[in-house]
Amino acid sequence: MKRVLITGGASGLGAALAARFTARGDRVLVTDVNLPGPDRLDITSEADWAAVLQRVRDEFGGLDILVNNAGIAAGGRIDRLSAEHWQRVLTVNVLGAVNGCRTFTPLFKEQGSGHVVNVASAAGLMHPPSMSSYNASKAAVVALSESLRYELGPWGVTVSVVCPSFFRTNLAQSLSGDDPQMEQGAVRLINGARRGADEIAARVLRDVDAGRFLILPDPDGRTAYRVKRFARFLYDRKMFALGAKIRREDRAEVPHE
Repeated sequence: MKRVLITGGASGLGAALAARFTARGDRVLVTDVNLPGPDRLDITSEADWAAVLQRVRDEFGGLDILVNNAGIAAGGRIDRLSAEHWQRVLTVNVLGAVNGCRTFTPLFKEQGSGHVVNVASAAGLMHPPSMSSYNASKAAVVALSESLRYELGPWGVTVSVVCPSFFRTNLAQSLSGDDPQMEQGAVRLINGARRGADEIAARVLRDVDAGRFLILPDPDGRTAYRVKRFARFLYDRKMFALGAKIRREDRAEVPHE
């Protein structure tokens, strides 16, 4: 039986992971900014993290798996995104994960064990146009995870980073509205995805149990990653084509005299 803490666990992938951990008999603490009472966790708040750490010590006596899952969606052309947009995306998606790692690393070191699971995105590995803020935030989570893998390994602490491509979830509800036209495309991709959160969660759980570092839980993401690594010219051609499409859409928005 594992002791598991999941952030952003009230819906989407977090809820699917919580259900699968619970179903096999693990003790799971689900936290979310939208939950009431002691289960509420704002991942940008150090005070909230300190409170959940104390709760884990008191109720679980330790922790085996920390799942930094909470985050927000983002999209838009660079000249349409405000400074406030960038600050919000980086604060939630990057510093939220950093806060979880900072909070629980001392406990993991005391135990000489633990597993950090940071949920990033395929956008942390492949970087399409009109997604610069989201890409940057998720690439930072990938980099954070790789760094901690080597830093914490000598203490017996393992690290995984999860990089799913689009799957059906409510993540689109967190879009900020800075560039509605581009965001509508992201909403269509999320809502039209072939896979749901439970299917992604099943693969994530399997790979976490196996101690895998880079978890690509769906075939689309695995294929795109291989193309970028081994057929870069195809990857670049696709990305430039997407950029050209965005340019046409951008020009179409300019009112005619």
